[in-house]
Amino acid sequence: MAYKHERFETNVIILAVGILVTIAIGGLVQIIPLFTLETTIERVQGMRPYTPLELMGRNIYIREGCYVCHSQMIRTFRDEVERYGHYSIAAESMYDHPFQWGSKRTGPDLARVGGRYSNEWHVAHMVDPRSVVPESIMPSYPFLNRPLRYDNIERHLRTQRTVGVPYSDEMVQNARADLEAQARPDADGAGLMQRYPRTTQAAFDGNPERITEMDALIAYMQMLGTLVRFSDVTPEQLRQ
Repeated sequence: MAYKHERFETNVIILAVGILVTIAIGGLVQIIPLFTLETTIERVQGMRPYTPLELMGRNIYIREGCYVCHSQMIRTFRDEVERYGHYSIAAESMYDHPFQWGSKRTGPDLARVGGRYSNEWHVAHMVDPRSVVPESIMPSYPFLNRPLRYDNIERHLRTQRTVGVPYSDEMVQNARADLEAQARPDADGAGLMQRYPRTTQAAFDGNPERITEMDALIAYMQMLGTLVRFSDVTPEQLRQ
């Protein structure tokens, strides 16, 4: 047996073939499951892609490093569920690239922050956190009142579609109109609501005459945790 082992190691051709076979087996083990990935994703009623305004808000959330101090993953521990709400399930992050899960929290978890505070509260909190939470160590973000740049929003949705987010051609074509409609409460939002159920129209920053980064960020935060009704979720989906 020792002689055969030495022969394998000293013959370059045999060794090369052995290495290639080993790499091929290892590669197939990792690649083949990817072709069945779609069958492992549990669909949960209520989940939808982000609206264009929410998507821009999520980009700002990531740009400003909010995820460094705030996770979006409520664990199954009793104290977390009592404080933040129902524990997170995988389907809630199915359209996140990248997802915001984690356990490091300098500030509270935001997975269910949607609807807990008014838009006015969020604006005040962003401009001067200590004005509403005296013990807060969060930085101030008054500069978010600057105009939102969304000239490339259609391309952004197309890019998201390449990684599996199911934006339809209709959603892409109406991306700019949908973004503007959501930030203006008096706009005709029928198409927006049809394409993105459970969407809120509002002047999130308090001024309907402009669309700002503050509008986008608050729209994103007000959506978090509001799409899934857990009374409609099966036990199998909760075990994800």
